[in-house]
Amino acid sequence: MFTRILFILGLLAFVACAKNDTLNIEGKLSVKGTSVHTYLNIKDIHTQKNYKIQNKNSFDLINKQNQTIAIQAKLIQTSKNLTLPSLIEVIEIY
Repeated sequence: MFTRILFILGLLAFVACAKNDTLNIEGKLSVKGTSVHTYLNIKDIHTQKNYKIQNKNSFDLINKQNQTIAIQAKLIQTSKNLTLPSLIEVIEIY
C-alpha cells in the first residue's frame, strides 16, 4: 500500500514538473546576420520576440521571406541575452 502511494505521488510530481516547450508563433520571416553568418529569423507580432529557426530547409521556409506566417515550434534553447534570439525548431506551419 505504501509503495502504491509513493508511486502515485511520484507520478503526479513528474507530470506537474513536465513543461511544454511548444510555442505558437505568428510573425514575419526574414534573414538576419552578415555574409556567412546568416540565419532565418521570425519575429512574433504579439510579443515582439525574435526566434532563430534551426530547421529552415525542412519546410522550405527560405522561400517565404518577408511573409507573415503562423507556426508551431519547439523551443530548443532560450536566449540568455536580450540581443540574441532564442533557438526554435518548426513542427508545423498553419
